[in-house]
Amino acid sequence: MSAEDVSSIIQSAEDAMKKAIGHLETELVKIRAGKANPQMLDGIMVDYYGSPMPINQVGNITVMDARTLSIQPWEKNMLHPIERAIINSNIGINPQNDGNIIRLFLPPLTEERRKELVKRCLGEGEQSKVAVRNIRRDAIESIKKAQKNGLSEDAAKDAEAEVQDLTNRYITITDKHLASKEKEIMAV
Repeated sequence: MSAEDVSSIIQSAEDAMKKAIGHLETELVKIRAGKANPQMLDGIMVDYYGSPMPINQVGNITVMDARTLSIQPWEKNMLHPIERAIINSNIGINPQNDGNIIRLFLPPLTEERRKELVKRCLGEGEQSKVAVRNIRRDAIESIKKAQKNGLSEDAAKDAEAEVQDLTNRYITITDKHLASKEKEIMAV
């Protein structure tokens, strides 16, 4: 077992941790903080002639003002399926359909709703931390296997310390994302 093998274990662990943080960022964007954001609708699928399609592929989503989104379907007959998909997505917004476009008016967040959103963010953050810790565990197991296959004890200890440093760094990044999202949600 060579040092290159160990560095590839560490590199793949870091890549996986970056993906976990990327997933967290994506999920946090979907949680609204009082401002209209087209990414709030990511993940909502519309029934497009029998096939599920992302909402941004059946219409144009624009921010009209800080609390209003509009969806201009590319085909007029898609108004009702888009409206139905938004209602079924359970994002807490009732679409207003005027026959040409759909408007989403975001109500101001109540204190209780803000606290619920913060709890949801913390749940996403915890999932991210669990993922990072699982990646650490897998990397350390790989290092221990490498040690059985001839890697020196000192090199194994150094590699484990490096993996732990990575873990600490990505847990800190997760905490920073959560703190900034919480601040954004709680700002009135």
